[in-house]
Amino acid sequence: MMASRNCLSLILFFATWCSSLMIAQSTTPQTGSANTDTQNPSQLMHALDQLVEQNGQLEKQNRDLMDQITSLRRVLAKQAGATDTTQKEAVPATGSTTGTDSAQNQESSAASKVFSSEAEPQKWGGYTPNFGYKVVNTDHGDMSISIYSYARYLNQLGLDPKYTDAFGNVKNVQQRQDFQLQKLQIKFLGWMMDPKFRYFLYAWTSNASQGLPAQVVLAGNLNYNFNKHISIGAGIRSLPGTRSVEGNFPFWLGVDTRLIADEFFRPSYTSGVWGWGQITDKLDYIVMLGNNLSTLGVSAAQLNNGFDTLSTSLVWTPITGEFGPGFGDFENHQKLATRLAAHFTRSDEDKQSQPNSEGFENTQIRLEDGSVIFTPNLFGEGVSITDVRYQMTSFDGGLKYRGYSLEGEYFLRWLDHFKGPGTVGLPRIFSHGFQGQAATMVLPKTLQIYLGGSTIYGKYGNPYDFRAGVNFFPFHNKVVRWNNEFLYLRRSPVGYPSVPFALGGTGLVFHTNLELAF
Repeated sequence: MMASRNCLSLILFFATWCSSLMIAQSTTPQTGSANTDTQNPSQLMHALDQLVEQNGQLEKQNRDLMDQITSLRRVLAKQAGATDTTQKEAVPATGSTTGTDSAQNQESSAASKVFSSEAEPQKWGGYTPNFGYKVVNTDHGDMSISIYSYARYLNQLGLDPKYTDAFGNVKNVQQRQDFQLQKLQIKFLGWMMDPKFRYFLYAWTSNASQGLPAQVVLAGNLNYNFNKHISIGAGIRSLPGTRSVEGNFPFWLGVDTRLIADEFFRPSYTSGVWGWGQITDKLDYIVMLGNNLSTLGVSAAQLNNGFDTLSTSLVWTPITGEFGPGFGDFENHQKLATRLAAHFTRSDEDKQSQPNSEGFENTQIRLEDGSVIFTPNLFGEGVSITDVRYQMTSFDGGLKYRGYSLEGEYFLRWLDHFKGPGTVGLPRIFSHGFQGQAATMVLPKTLQIYLGGSTIYGKYGNPYDFRAGVNFFPFHNKVVRWNNEFLYLRRSPVGYPSVPFALGGTGLVFHTNLELAF
């Protein structure tokens, strides 16, 4: 570093000396020029030749000097930080440095600042919450990259180790205590060729489901926006059969977890086509036609050829025309925001088109005790359901005002049109239930507490759950969240590795999550 400082001082001193020499050289012909009118033509030509020669020498000196400056720039670009520190230490506080050394140090410091600022990386690209960083922006399209992930500690040791189903069978409950980088989703989104033609492609992994079907998903969809009243899409998306699958993930009160009633009744993700838009400024709709209730972990060879899965939603926001992107009033509405909505889903399902019972985002059709209806001999010896018609409707409503929120949903489901050995005369199975959630922002944009609960009613049991949680937003936005949640389960009819509740579980569960969503 001392060598670099000495080199810098020597070069600047040499540059100063060259400048003085050039000024001295240029002064001589200018002094003689006052008498050029008294000299003959040959003397004038000789003087002109001298000026040309001197100009050539000056140009060469200037090139040499620029080469030295360029070399110095490269050195300083690599050692800018250290050079600044060395130069500051080189000037004693006693002021004993000579005038020449002081001037040279000041010039070196100024040059270092210029070169250092030029070496700093330039910032580029924009950021939009939940859409990520824009990495491409051209006349033919753009692209943003967004990442969602969270780490979860889960403790299910407070659950009872066994439970008895509605048919008298005693089963084990899986009690877990583990840490997982639970999920990673990388999203690529933007438009191509026409701003109305948009794409949404993603890689999605559930690490708690390692080795199981659909643990890693590569999926997405393409859509075209004609106007605010109609857009169409094709690919994979969630069937809009309940509020949580309208497209508001991950903006829930808990991190990537629903109440058990919602999990029990809802449809899941499938391939299909859909349309959405506004009927009026305060009334929105979604209509989707899909392959089945859940395509994750199900191959095309397992599907029937009916193309008979239909799901719809109709959402009315009568006061403000909006309700925020999810559950809870993080947005801090200063005017009361309200929401009323209705959903309907129907699908002809068969045993072959179902995901594995442990599969990620699995929506096996279950009874209230957690039994899968396609289980052989479930309803008696020799009775096995191979086909069923699933119909489900839900209604939800909510209020948001100044950080407070109150939201609820009611579910109704019918299972009928059974096919398979021994199913003649098997009666329709009806289940219903509800959920409610309340939240308040104790500190605006920073600290939120919430409560929630749900229950299910039916012939085969009445399970329920209750939860209480705290969300901390350290950067006063939804990009980073620390969530802590306690659950009490009573004979949970749902559960698989990627959710905190366990199938058949009764007792306490705790989980804490650090979430990143940008």
